[in-house]
Amino acid sequence: MAEEASGSSKRIDLPITGMSCASCASHVENALSELKGVTSASVNFAAEKATVLYDPSQVSVSDFISAVIDQGYGISLSRITLPVQGMTCAACVSAVENALKGLEGVVSVSVNFATEKAMIEYFPSQAGIREFRKIIQEAGYEIVEAEKGEDIVEKEQRERERAYKELRAKVIAGAVLAVPIMLLMQWNHLFGHALHMPMQFNHLVQLVLATPVQFWIGRHFYTGALAAARHRTTNMNTLIAIGTSSAYLYSIVATFFPDLFAIRGYSAEVYYDTSATIIVLILLGRLFEARAKGQTSEAIKKLIGLQAKTARVIKDGREMDVPIEDVEIGDVILVRPGEKIPVDGVIKDGYSSVDESMVTGESIPIEKSTGAQVIGGTINKTGSFRFEAVKVGKETMLSHIINMVQAAQGSKPPIARLADIIASYFVPVVIGIATLTFIVWYFLGPEPAFTYAVLNFIAVLIIACPCSLGLATPTSIMVGTGKGAENGILIRSGEALEKAHKITAIVFDKTGTLTKGQPEVTDLIAKGMDEKDLLFYAASAEKGSEHPLGESIIKRAQDSGLTIADPDQFQAIPGHGIKAVIQGRAVLLGNRKFMQDEGIDISLIIADSDTLSAQGKTPMFICVDNAAAGIIAVADTLREESVLAVKQLHDLGIEVVMITGDNKRTGEAIARQAGIDRVLAEVLPQDKAAEVKKLQAEGKVVAMVGDGINDAPALAQADVGIAIGTGTDVAMEASDITLIAGNIKGVVTAIALSKATLRNIKQNLFWAFAYNVILIPVAAGVLFPFFGILLNPMLAAGAMGFSSVTVVTNALRLRRFKPA
Repeated sequence: MAEEASGSSKRIDLPITGMSCASCASHVENALSELKGVTSASVNFAAEKATVLYDPSQVSVSDFISAVIDQGYGISLSRITLPVQGMTCAACVSAVENALKGLEGVVSVSVNFATEKAMIEYFPSQAGIREFRKIIQEAGYEIVEAEKGEDIVEKEQRERERAYKELRAKVIAGAVLAVPIMLLMQWNHLFGHALHMPMQFNHLVQLVLATPVQFWIGRHFYTGALAAARHRTTNMNTLIAIGTSSAYLYSIVATFFPDLFAIRGYSAEVYYDTSATIIVLILLGRLFEARAKGQTSEAIKKLIGLQAKTARVIKDGREMDVPIEDVEIGDVILVRPGEKIPVDGVIKDGYSSVDESMVTGESIPIEKSTGAQVIGGTINKTGSFRFEAVKVGKETMLSHIINMVQAAQGSKPPIARLADIIASYFVPVVIGIATLTFIVWYFLGPEPAFTYAVLNFIAVLIIACPCSLGLATPTSIMVGTGKGAENGILIRSGEALEKAHKITAIVFDKTGTLTKGQPEVTDLIAKGMDEKDLLFYAASAEKGSEHPLGESIIKRAQDSGLTIADPDQFQAIPGHGIKAVIQGRAVLLGNRKFMQDEGIDISLIIADSDTLSAQGKTPMFICVDNAAAGIIAVADTLREESVLAVKQLHDLGIEVVMITGDNKRTGEAIARQAGIDRVLAEVLPQDKAAEVKKLQAEGKVVAMVGDGINDAPALAQADVGIAIGTGTDVAMEASDITLIAGNIKGVVTAIALSKATLRNIKQNLFWAFAYNVILIPVAAGVLFPFFGILLNPMLAAGAMGFSSVTVVTNALRLRRFKPA
C-alpha cells in the first residue's frame, strides 16, 4: 500500500484479491467511488490494485476495506502480534499505539497493557517487523524477539522472569538504602546527645544513600520520561520522575544552601527519605503487580503446557522418539496408556479411552476406536493405539485454541475505550493540577509555604495512578477468556465477550445443534408380527439402500443383536420408498403415498402414523406379502442437554428461537420437547441470515448457534455468532464464540461468563476512577482547611502502588467462576 498526501486529500493504493475479470474491477471501483469523502477511485485489474484519492476527515482505510469485502473480494492484509517491553501505564499504551498508527501501511493497532502485546493489521508490501521495531524503539520501548528455532512464548516468559528478578533485586537494594535514610531523619530524636550527629553531616550521609536510589534504582523512571518527552508526550514515569526529583533537588538545596531557608524564617529540612521511599514503594507495587499479572495468564500457560515435546513415530517397522517439531502429516504414531497424544490424527488400530477435559472441558473420558479422531495434547487413559497424523505444528486444534485465546486476550472490548480516552489526557491534567496545587499553597498556604507547596505538589504527582486505568479492562478480559478456554469455550475477542452479556434472543439451528444431527429409530409398532421380525424385514430391505433413514434402521437392528439378511431383489423408488424380496417374502417400506399407490390397506395404522407425525417423527410403513405389518418411526432426536440449556436461558430472561428447514409441524414438535418459545420453520439455508436480521430489526440483541456451512452467513449476521465445535471449520471461522465440546450448555456458560467478566470490569473501572477522583484532591490538600489533614507523599506512593495490585487482584477473582 502506498499513501500520499495532497493538500487536504490523501492517496492510497490498496492490494485487492479475488478479482477474476474486468467486471470484478468495475464492481470494486464503483463501491469505493460511492463512499462519502472519496474524490476518485480507479482499479487496475492486471496489477490487482485500487488507487483511491480521499479526504481522511470523512473516510478511513477501514471503510475501504469494508466496502471491498462487502462486494465479495478481499484486501491483502497481514496480522502480527508483538510482545512489547517497557510499558508502565495506560499512557504508554497510547504512545505505542499512536507511534504504530503513524506508520504508512498500518491499518489498525491494539496494544494491551496487561499482556504487554501489540496486535497490528498492516499491508505487508509497505510495512513489516523492521519498521515496527524501529518505531517502537524510538518511542522508548522494546520488542521481544526470538532467535531462529527459539519459541517466542518461552523467550517472552524468560524475559518476564528476568525482569521480575531484576525488579525484586532493586526493591531489596532500595529498601536496604531507604531504611538507614529514615533512621537518619530521626537520629537526634532517637539517640539525643549521646550519639549526636551534626545536621550538615547527617544530611550529607542521607544524600550519599539517596543518590543511588534516585538514579540507579529509579533510573527507569527517568529513561521512560525522557523517551516520552522526545515524542512530546507524558506518562506515569513523567509523574514519578518529576515528583521524586522535586523532593531530591529540594533536599540538595537545603543541604548545601541552608541559609536560603533561614532568610524566610524557617529551618532547612531535607526529604531524601521521601524521594527514596516513594521509589521503593512504587517498585514494590510493581513487583506485586507483575506477580499478579503473571497469574492472569495461567490459562495460556496451561494450554501451552499441554503440548507434547516428543512423539513415538513408527517408521520402517521401528519405533523412534522424535521431537514434536519433526512430526509430519501421514506419520504413524504409537500412544501408550498415560501418554499425551502429540498431534491431531485418526486412529488406525487399537482401542482406548481418552481424557479430553483439558481441551473440551468435558470431564468424562471419551471411548476411541479405529477411525476415531484424536486431539493433540489430550491424555490416553487405558489402551494403546496407533494413529495417523493429520494435523501438525500450527495446524493442530490445540495451536488454534492457543492462538485464539491469545488474540482474545490481546483485544479490547468497547468498554475499554472510555479508559483509553481518559488515559490519553490523564498525565498532562495531573501535572496541571500539581502545578496549580503548588501555586495555591505557595501564595496562600501557611508557613513554611514553600515546603508545603513542594510536598503537596509531590503528593499529587505520586498519588495519580494511570496504571489502574490501563489494567482495569485487559486483566479481566485475560482471566475471563482464559476461564472460557478451561471450560471448552473459545472467545474470539473482548468485544464478543462484552456483547454476550447483552443477548436478548438466541436462535438455535435445529439439526446438529439442538438435535444430534443423526436420525434414530424412536418407535416400532407391529401389526400381525412381533417387533423383532418387523425390524428384521425392514433392516434387511434397507441393506441395499444408502438413505440416512435406512442406515438408522440397520443400526437399530445391529444394536438389538439381529442378523440381517441380504435382499434377493432390491428396487429404490425415489421420494417414496423401496421394494425388496427377503428370504422369499415381498417387502415394501415407504411413506403413506407409496402404500396407497401400491394398493396396500393401511387404515388400521393410519391413526398411529398421525400421532407420530404430530410428535415430529417420520413414520415409515412396512408391508410384507401385500399386508400392512406395522410402522417404524425415525427422528433426529434432541441432545440430552438441550432441554436443560433452554430452561437455563429462559431463567436468564432470554427468548429462545429455533430455525429449521423442516415443515412447521415437525419443527413445532421438536420445539415443544425442548421448551422453545418460537419456531421459524421451512427456512431455506440462504434465508437464515435474513431471519436473524428480522429479529435484530425488532430491537433484539441476537445470538445465532449453528454448526454447518449453511449457518455461516447467519453466524456472521448475528450480534454474537456461536459455533458448535463438532461442526464445520467454516462455521467456526464465521463465529465469535466456539463451543469445542459441542455441548450447547456451553451457550449458558458463555453468557454467564460474559456477565461475570463485565461485572468485574465495571468494578475495576469504578475503583480506578474513584481512587483518582477522591485521592488527587486529598493529596492537593482540600481537607487541610477543615480537618488539618495533609497526605504524606510516602503514603501517596504506597497507595498508588497498591491501587494497581487491587485491580489485578479483583480480576483474579474471576478464576473462581464455575459453570452453572
